[in-house]
Amino acid sequence: QQEGLSRHDLGATPEEARRNFVARVWAWKERSGNTITQQMRRLGDSVDWSREYFTMDERLSKVVTETFVRLYEQGLIYRGKRLVNWDPVLMSAVSDLEVESEEEDGFLWHIAYPLASGEGQLVVATTRPETMLGDVAVMVHPDDERYRHLIGQRVRLPLCEREIPVIADAYVDPAFGTGVVKVTPAHDPNDYAVGQRHQLPLINIFHLDATVNDQAPAAYRGLDRFEARRRIVEDLRAAGLLVEVKKHRLMVPRCARTGQIVEPMLTDQWFVATTKPGADGRSIAAKAIAAVESGQVRFVPEQWVNTYDQWMKNLQDWCISRQLWWGHQIPAWYGTNGELFVARSEEEAQARAKAAGYVGELTRDPDVLDT
Repeated sequence: QQEGLSRHDLGATPEEARRNFVARVWAWKERSGNTITQQMRRLGDSVDWSREYFTMDERLSKVVTETFVRLYEQGLIYRGKRLVNWDPVLMSAVSDLEVESEEEDGFLWHIAYPLASGEGQLVVATTRPETMLGDVAVMVHPDDERYRHLIGQRVRLPLCEREIPVIADAYVDPAFGTGVVKVTPAHDPNDYAVGQRHQLPLINIFHLDATVNDQAPAAYRGLDRFEARRRIVEDLRAAGLLVEVKKHRLMVPRCARTGQIVEPMLTDQWFVATTKPGADGRSIAAKAIAAVESGQVRFVPEQWVNTYDQWMKNLQDWCISRQLWWGHQIPAWYGTNGELFVARSEEEAQARAKAAGYVGELTRDPDVLDT
């Protein structure tokens, strides 16, 4: 960054750039990687230095690869398209632990969605009007007397040539905003869960750099997400569909590494299945809960058991892939038509491909593990 370069500028091809980047990181590690251990020596730490390891040492890397392959063979690691925290500058999925949410000043935009019947409108309150381009429904609480008669009807999505349904779900807080919520499953984790429950389509309106893609109307394509927001608000106002704008304090998730606002993004990633039963009939989460309940693991102070139980009983599948170059590269290879072969080495992947009847070139997955 100080040199005005990105990692992609370090070679004529992606493969060469990656090799040169990794070599530079190793060189940096040689210079600064032993700073901590030098400090430990100066402090007089009495540790067994013969047992010192670095995460990327070959011996440890072999264990990481072996573990990945075994869990994949047990069906406990899988690849799928799901909603993850996405940093559009880092261009990678990031962990929940790397996302810091802080309260900031924002706005609550109240937008009119005309009923398709032509008889009235529903007013939706949102803090992110740009995501309306990916709306697939509007949602009310099933017991909300104001809207119960409209459940099952359709509304016209402003600025888009689409009609979307009015659905009912207990997730809606009738006291927040207008009590009517837009549903954008590809750009909000709560909406994603609603979409799964109601079998709604997923419309992703952003490229990975958070510019608007071709799923959106032509007027907004290619715009940065915040420029798209400004234009959309202007167009809604011009169309007489912007009912009200209120100042609003909201939690904004930012990446701890870059300071960028994190975008929930639908991408292909690798996951560890935390609630799926393994070969012994128990899930990873169930084993972790049992270890504490049986007394095998003890918490000090004891009240932290409650926090742990809450965490384990609400555990989501763990996204373990990152779109970075420094780390353990995922041991998976793809054929020209998307065939997938997980193996301990390229030679083993070739052998597995041949055994499966595949003849052709294999390309390794470029992602690394969340080590």
